[in-house]
Amino acid sequence: MKKVVALLALAPLLAHAETYYLTVAGLGGEPDYEQRFTSQAKEIEKLVGASGKVTTLIGADAKKTKIDEAAADIAGKAQANDTFVLTLIGHGTFDGTSYKFNIPGPDVTGADLAALCNKIPATKQLVVNMTSASGASLAALQKPRRVVITATKAGTEKNATVFGRYWVEGLRDPGADSDKNESVSALEAFRYAERKTTDFYESNKRLATEHAVIEDTGKGEGVKAPSAANGQGIAASSLAVLRMGSVQQAANDPVKKKLIAEREEVEELIDKLKYEKAAMPSDQYRRQLQTLMIQLAKVQEALDK
Repeated sequence: MKKVVALLALAPLLAHAETYYLTVAGLGGEPDYEQRFTSQAKEIEKLVGASGKVTTLIGADAKKTKIDEAAADIAGKAQANDTFVLTLIGHGTFDGTSYKFNIPGPDVTGADLAALCNKIPATKQLVVNMTSASGASLAALQKPRRVVITATKAGTEKNATVFGRYWVEGLRDPGADSDKNESVSALEAFRYAERKTTDFYESNKRLATEHAVIEDTGKGEGVKAPSAANGQGIAASSLAVLRMGSVQQAANDPVKKKLIAEREEVEELIDKLKYEKAAMPSDQYRRQLQTLMIQLAKVQEALDK
C-alpha cells in the first residue's frame, strides 16, 4: 500500500510532460515504395500533430546528418518526464551481423539508433521500426522503459512489410482505442497493427513473411502477444502514442493537462498491479486495486468538470 501511495504522489510531477515525435521515411528504391513511405510519414505527422512536437524527415532530408541534428534538437529540449517516439519507415537489411536502415547516403545501424535514443533524456521512449529485417535491430535498441516494436521478428525476414500500413491505420481508427479512454497506447496500436497484418496474409492466402513483435522490459526476446505471463506490455500500455477528442483538447489546457498526466500514471499503476496479481495475496491485490480505482475516479471526475 505504501508503494502505491508513494507512486501516486509522483503523478503531479508529470504536469508539463511533452511528447516528441521523430519520423523518418527511408529510401523506397522504386516509385511505388517511395510514394508509400512518404505517404505514411506524412499521415503520421498529421495524426499526431496535435499530441506533441513533430519532426518528419523524408527524401533527401532523411540522411544520417539530418537525423542526428533532429535528435540533438530534441535532446536539448526534452525533460526526463517527457516521451520520445521514433518511427522508422522503409527498407532495412541484415548481413548476419548488423541491421541497417536504408536512407540516402550512409545507412544507419541499430547501434546508431540506440545511441541516438540514449542521448534523449525522456524516460518514456517508443521505437517503432517498421522496416524489413527490423527484428535484427531489437537487441541493440532494447532498454528498460523503452518500448521497441519491430515489423519482423528477425533479420532474416527481408521482404517489404505491410505492418506500417496498419500501424498508421491504427492511429487513424478510433477502434484501436480498445479501452475507450480517447488515447491510443503503444500496446493498443501494436495489437491493432499486428492483428491486421496477420489477417492480411491469411485473407490473401499468402505465407506470412513478417511477424511483428514488441519488447518493453529491456531484456529478452520480442513477443507477438504481450501478457502478464511473459511480463511484456506494461510500459507499452502506459505510453500514449496519440490522444483524441476531449483528451486531445484537454492537453492544451495546463490544468487539465496535469490531470491527464495523473490519470495516465494511475492507469499505469493499475496495469502493473494486474501483472503482479498472480504473485500476491488476493486480499492485498483487492485493497491496492480499490485504492487505485478510487484515485482514478477522482481524477476523471475533475477532468469531466
